[in-house]
Amino acid sequence: MFEIPMPLVWLIIAVVLGVIEAVTVTLVSVWFAIGAIAAIIPAYFGVPLWGQILVFLAASAIAFAFTKRFFKDIVKVKKQPTNSDSLVGTDGIVTSEINNLEGTGKVYISGLTWSAKTSDGDIIPEGAIVTVEKIEGASLFVYLKELLKDEK
Repeated sequence: MFEIPMPLVWLIIAVVLGVIEAVTVTLVSVWFAIGAIAAIIPAYFGVPLWGQILVFLAASAIAFAFTKRFFKDIVKVKKQPTNSDSLVGTDGIVTSEINNLEGTGKVYISGLTWSAKTSDGDIIPEGAIVTVEKIEGASLFVYLKELLKDEK
């Protein structure tokens, strides 16, 4: 019967793990692929299987510890700012009273009317000037900047 040499087994394991990493890009199997490559060396010199596994685990842990940040920077998905992100910090006018409990509120800003909520739960009357604090989904989170004179 044909016996596969252990260095070849570790090479096959490394290639399979590398392919899995390339397909999934999850940064999980890459560390073990590096460990499998390292395990080829003791396998070549005839170290028992337990020693090869020990080298595999140690090399995987070391690779994880020293290269995780490097790999994360390479595959980091950068957030693309959108046009709506430019609204944060700008002012708008309340066109429909903002009341989080009733789920009402509209703000007119930059030529568009948006659904609006307040971060602190305050009720803001129609006609008030608000500033956009953040955007979640299709809703602006605003805070009161000033009331119009007739609202005071």
